[in-house]
Amino acid sequence: MPESLRKLRQYLLSGVSYVIPIIACGGILIALAIAINSKWYSPTAPGNFDHSPKTLQLIMQIGVAAFTIMPVILSGFIAYSMAGKPGLAPGCIGGWLATHIGTTMVDGVPKDVSAGFLGAIVTGLLAGYIVMAMKRLPMHKYVRPIMPILIIPIVASLIVGVVILKLIGIPIADAMTWLSNWLHVMSAGNKIVLAMILGAMIAFDMGGPVNKVAFFFGAGLIEHGNYMVMGAVAAAICTPPLGLGLATFIYRKIWSEEERDAGIAAAAMGMIGITEGAIPFAAADPLRV
Repeated sequence: MPESLRKLRQYLLSGVSYVIPIIACGGILIALAIAINSKWYSPTAPGNFDHSPKTLQLIMQIGVAAFTIMPVILSGFIAYSMAGKPGLAPGCIGGWLATHIGTTMVDGVPKDVSAGFLGAIVTGLLAGYIVMAMKRLPMHKYVRPIMPILIIPIVASLIVGVVILKLIGIPIADAMTWLSNWLHVMSAGNKIVLAMILGAMIAFDMGGPVNKVAFFFGAGLIEHGNYMVMGAVAAAICTPPLGLGLATFIYRKIWSEEERDAGIAAAAMGMIGITEGAIPFAAADPLRV
């Protein structure tokens, strides 16, 4: 493996090692809340906890919070592994911005667009490389002490922010709007082809913008009495975490202890439809997973 690719994999693995406990914590809490919530379950709104006990709402809220900060931690610690402490702030800020890159229209309703864990990887690497480049710049001896704590984080955060919001965010939001409209056109055709497309979209970025467009499309049809499309979406949601969890059980020798532990959490999350359980594996090796 070339040295550059080896280092890149090392950066990704370092970031993943910090988010595994967060994903496991969030997934287990959400699974617990959903399991106990079966008494108040509504087939048309399975994620609705409005009529559930306050304790369940609190557990669900904490679990969702864990998944909300996951891209921030992933991006921040990828940058940290590359450039040290000066990379942490721009990496974290970039990770948060990657989850708020714009809005798209789904069934006439504006929805926030998140670049998901793929966006967090991009912002983490971008922040890391920018900070590494800035650390090599010649500076006056009186300026050098404040570079890592003030100048580098501010400049790097500005660059990452502009890139993710203006150069990447707007095209992604426009593409998601087009994709949603295209799915509505496809829904009038062959249902099997539509199901295959939705399944591929769900598994593509595991909680990212493509995933969310497919999910909201399927969920929106439930309100019109069409449960078939959401059935295809729900089946695809479980596939990545269950597949990777099963792989860690069958081929235990090729996985590290940390990956085997992540596999247990992934399998548990897959059973209740949380695609994000596969993210530790996908972030460590995006191309193959």
